[in-house]
Amino acid sequence: MTHGTVDGGDRSARDFAHDFPFDPAYGRGLNELLRIPAPQAPADFDAFWRSRYEAARAVGPRPEVGRLVEERDGVRIHEVSYASVGGVRLGGWLVLPAEGEPEHGFVVGHGYGGRDEVGPDVPLPLPRSAAILPCVRGMPDRGLLPDVPSVAADHVLHGIASRDTYVIGGCVADLWCAASALLELVPGLNGPDPRLGYLGVSFGGGLGALALPWDERFAAGQLTVPTFGNHPLRLTLDCVGSGAAVRRYHAEHPEVVDVLGYFDAATAAGRLRKPVLVAAALFDPSVPPHGQFAVHNALAGPRELRVLEAGHFEYEGTQAEQAGLDAATADFFARVLR
Repeated sequence: MTHGTVDGGDRSARDFAHDFPFDPAYGRGLNELLRIPAPQAPADFDAFWRSRYEAARAVGPRPEVGRLVEERDGVRIHEVSYASVGGVRLGGWLVLPAEGEPEHGFVVGHGYGGRDEVGPDVPLPLPRSAAILPCVRGMPDRGLLPDVPSVAADHVLHGIASRDTYVIGGCVADLWCAASALLELVPGLNGPDPRLGYLGVSFGGGLGALALPWDERFAAGQLTVPTFGNHPLRLTLDCVGSGAAVRRYHAEHPEVVDVLGYFDAATAAGRLRKPVLVAAALFDPSVPPHGQFAVHNALAGPRELRVLEAGHFEYEGTQAEQAGLDAATADFFARVLR
């Protein structure tokens, strides 16, 4: 496992044509991005998250497997539901090998918008794998709740006035409870050596960085353009999407930085000692690259970096870049999930 980039030397973002009123590369090249640190953690950061994790592990997930949705790529895909903290019940999809017993398991987080199908998350990085693809609380389509907004710009502010009520904490717990549900449904994955991997993009990448340090059931993770990294710096950068909503809220409520300190993905990465592959973009209008690289830079364990040309932005090379990342992800998990 290496520390650093998969391709050496400094790089600058490509000069993409765009209509944003700001520069989604923010004038920084790769070498500068690789020096961005994590912010200082609140004194009780670790205690806060360990307590949240213990509460989630105390929940009986009571998973229920629903109808068979489809069979493809060597797997069968079922609807599934499970219980999470706060007495909520969430839905998602369960992926099982069409033949044979699973040898590995994955929890797959989604972007800020939820998911209405399994989509390109299957095929999984490794054959003979099982997976659960949850919709975290409030997110379409199978995580909808009457008291939680489903639109990203509103969801990201839900309960933000307090660390104990902020919805992001509940979403992280939803991932832990999803892992509990998967291990109950596929008991062969339980054992002395963890055989679970985590996959998350954007919102799911940030949630993964917050979830992984505390959960010994996961052996490794792959985070693509992870959000929630280095909030103090992120609040100074123009962007679109959920980050813009938090910036607007902070302008009216500057005291929110104290709450955000507990939900910083880069701070959590400093506690993450499992192997992690990060895919971070040089150009991204939704999740400024500074925060993505801060997550990678802070990782305390074996780490690998895949540098992307762009995130949250379609361009001519998007499909080829995704194919390269898929291949790197498969190779990564083949090495770390033994």
